[in-house]
Order: sequence, then structure tokens, then C-alpha cells
Amino acid sequence: MEILSPQIITLFILFGSLAGLLAGLLGIGGGVILVPLFLWAFPLAGFEAEVIVHAAFGTSLAIIFPTSISSTLGHRKRNNVEWHHVAFLALGGVGGSIVGASLAAALSGMALKALFGLMQVGIGMKMFISRTYLPPEDRMPPAWRKLVLVGFAAGAFSSFFGVGGGVVAVPLMVLFLRLPIHLAVGNSSALIVISSLSSTILYIIHGWGEKGLAPFSLGYVNVLVALMVGPLTILFARFGVRLASHFSHDRLMKVFSLILILVGTRLAVGFIMK
Repeated sequence: MEILSPQIITLFILFGSLAGLLAGLLGIGGGVILVPLFLWAFPLAGFEAEVIVHAAFGTSLAIIFPTSISSTLGHRKRNNVEWHHVAFLALGGVGGSIVGASLAAALSGMALKALFGLMQVGIGMKMFISRTYLPPEDRMPPAWRKLVLVGFAAGAFSSFFGVGGGVVAVPLMVLFLRLPIHLAVGNSSALIVISSLSSTILYIIHGWGEKGLAPFSLGYVNVLVALMVGPLTILFARFGVRLASHFSHDRLMKVFSLILILVGTRLAVGFIMK
């Protein structure tokens, strides 16, 4: 099918709505949801097998960029963003995104898919057995070197796997920098704005001129898919937040963590069986 066929357009509209809804409902980044969906849908949209994984990562990051802006603005209104911290986090995040995207570009699509699957299994297991632990907060501002290091780790993770990176940034800010949880989440959102933008640019550069990409692609970023899915992700995330109050959050997280483990295992095993 063509990428502009009614079936494919409808599919991506459903994907954007689902990713946003789950992101708002569960409080997780949309990349963890979007990448597996893109891995399934991009072959139907005319992407060649050699570029599917890289295109899924690059397009996911392009969607995360505006989504993270929306999230950051919300946290800023609640004074949950410390811009002095964000400046050093962003410095490390840009460096990490360069390393992560370069490593991803050097690997085959199948190897990346397997690593992404293992990452999902790890996140799913962490979510399933997770117990809330908040160490004592440090009243002293964190050293700039620590902020840069945390930013680098989150940026590298984000660009390598095509996800937001909050799953790494928030725990590091709480456990390593001893920041309050609300400030860690707000700072993470602001960091993701920078790291996702730099990662998106790098995926465009690394994929420039690659054969097998679908129409409307800039390197490994499909602009048409990003424009279709991005606004819906932001819109339905708000519905997900409202809907969350009607369900047991812990039970939802357990169910979703099992889904992540199953999907991740399938991606990883698919590579091993090749």
C-alpha cells in the first residue's frame, strides 16, 4: 500500500491517538509505544526492510519534540522547571544524542530492533516490580558536572532507542542528583525538548540519501507521518490524563508492563531466530 492510501492514513491516525492516550493514562513517553507500532506499520507504508527500524526511531523522535514542548510548558506553569539545571542538562544531552544517534546509524536494523526489544523488556520488568523510593533531597544545588553527565546519559539513551529518555533522566535526577521528584520530571521534560530536537536532526543527516525510504522522508524522519501523528498524540494525552483518575494506576501499570515484556521479547527473539 502507498503511504497516502486511506488505509495507511487511518492506521497512523489510530496510532497517534492510541500513543497519546496511553502516554497520558500511564504517564510514560510516547516513543515506547510509537516505535513498536511504526515497526509494524512502516512495511505496509512502503518502507524497505533495511531502513524500517532507523525510520521508526527518527520519526518517533520528531513526534516527541513537540510533545515534550507541550509537557514542559505545563510543568513551567507549576514552577517545576529549574532553567539553570536545564542549561547544563541540555549541554550533556546534545553530546549524548550525537553519540547515541551515531551508534544507532552504524548498526543494522535487525540488531537495533533486538536491542530495542531488550530495552522494552528491561523497562517492563522495572515497571512490574517497581516500588516507589524517594531518597532524601539535597538542599545544595547539584554540581554542573553531574548535571552534564545525567544529560549525556539521557540524550544517548533517547537518540539510540528513538524514545524520550525520561525513563533514564528522572531516576538519575532523583537518585543521583537528589532532586525533588516534581522538579526531576519537569527538568526531564525540558531536557527532552533539546535532546529530541538534536536527535531528530542527526537522524535526518544520517539517513540523507538512503534508498528505500517512503515518500515525504527527510533522512530517517518521515515528515508526513510526524505531522499526522504528532498533534493527535498531544491531544489524546490530555484525554488520557483525565481518564487516569477513573482507573487504578498501579493495575494499569502492571498490565502495560506485561505488554512491554511480551512485545520486547518478541522483537529480541525475532533477531536471535534469524
